[in-house]
Amino acid sequence: MWKPPERIKYTAVEDDWPSATEAAASRLFSPVQVGPLVLTQRTWVPAMVPWRSNEEGEVTADVLQWYERFARGKPGAIVVEATGIRDIPSGPLLRIGSDRYIPGLKKLVDVVREASDGQTRLLIQIIDFLPIRRRPDPEKFLRRFLPVGDHHRQALDMPGASEEAVREALLALEPEALEATLTPKEWEDMQMGYRERVTDTHIKGIAQLPQTLPELFANAARRAEQAGFDGVELHYAHAYTMASFLSATNTRDDGYGGAPENRVRLPLEVYHAVRAATGEGFAVGCRFLSDEIIDGGNRLADACYFARCFAEAGMDFLSLSRGGKFDDAKQPKVGWAAYPYTGQSGYECMPGYISDQQGPFGRNIAPVARIRETLRAHQLPVPVVVAGGIYGFSAAEDILVSDQADIIGFARQALADPDWFEKVRTGYGPAVTVCRYSNYCEGLDQKHKQVTCELWDREALDEPGVALTADGKRRLIAPQWTGQE
Repeated sequence: MWKPPERIKYTAVEDDWPSATEAAASRLFSPVQVGPLVLTQRTWVPAMVPWRSNEEGEVTADVLQWYERFARGKPGAIVVEATGIRDIPSGPLLRIGSDRYIPGLKKLVDVVREASDGQTRLLIQIIDFLPIRRRPDPEKFLRRFLPVGDHHRQALDMPGASEEAVREALLALEPEALEATLTPKEWEDMQMGYRERVTDTHIKGIAQLPQTLPELFANAARRAEQAGFDGVELHYAHAYTMASFLSATNTRDDGYGGAPENRVRLPLEVYHAVRAATGEGFAVGCRFLSDEIIDGGNRLADACYFARCFAEAGMDFLSLSRGGKFDDAKQPKVGWAAYPYTGQSGYECMPGYISDQQGPFGRNIAPVARIRETLRAHQLPVPVVVAGGIYGFSAAEDILVSDQADIIGFARQALADPDWFEKVRTGYGPAVTVCRYSNYCEGLDQKHKQVTCELWDREALDEPGVALTADGKRRLIAPQWTGQE
């Protein structure tokens, strides 16, 4: 993971918790209209992938237990993790690409409704992503996977040579010479692992994305509505397909790349397809980036433009993140896939307690405030969700009172203490377990291990009925809070 060169260590401390009376009078614990929905409070648990599903992408007992634990804290809304819209193998990630997933997702909805006493609205984030493969062993890549062509023979001055002879010659080259011999894409495939991009329009499926994705997203949203979800969050952020269409790095020449109005075209078409496939009482919004934090990528001005486009189209909410791109990801180990949270853009998405002069807390607040200001200047009242290093009541309340955002997202803080919302609302703020921002959870995610928090995953491992990880060394959910502490 990239770290700022300053290496300043910060500690998350909150000592200004409200009484129950003060909380009841606060903006944070006041209702807010989100399209057709009313949230009982302005708190939001953003989508986080916990690696609790199975290879079929089903709602497992671990998935139910995970979301039930968050629901007991009764936040205003929970957004279920990024859930794939295609019915294709994608590891232990939730899927919604077939009607066979509806019964399991309905169980998830029912569990959250019951655990939160009906107080928490439940949305599901739906996502498309393109193929990415693990970084290959260089020798295996050159011996087996690299398609040998005449451009290799020409570069090696081996006209008419056999494929085997060319492979042996490539294996004998020093790294600098090998890089000069391979195409940039071949070199990247060997160094980083194969990855498809939205600009790879020579691939039929990539060229046809504008024709296929609206229906895929619409069908996924329809299933979510049938399962009982209150709405969907279209995943237009980070390293994935829709964010890549929005990105300034999208140079497609088919009317879906280049100028900002072309890059936003498919995201708007997807939204309209989803809206047409769902009912009036179903909320539809999106998550996108305030800044891509990569060379040649989108900046705040782009985000302001896209926000206005989305709001004018009728989206019910806009949730802002930042960074998290493949473009500056660190080289993975052989046998591992590239992870889009290892470069500077990844740090900006999930800043840790080792930071720069700005610090790790609330780095997304000012950009989001600018986006919201742009919307209000055009009389667009769509609610805006801000997230990123927000852990205390005072900071959250200040953001709302100063009209920098309308809803506060608590991701890592909710993982550290799923009861944050009930503790603060009922005057037990001093009992909150504050996130350390060590990114222990992010490290587990990078290794595709079940995500837990270091602040509670070793507590009371012998507690009756506690669910443990496969190795028995960590508990899977936070201990229960009795409300007496």
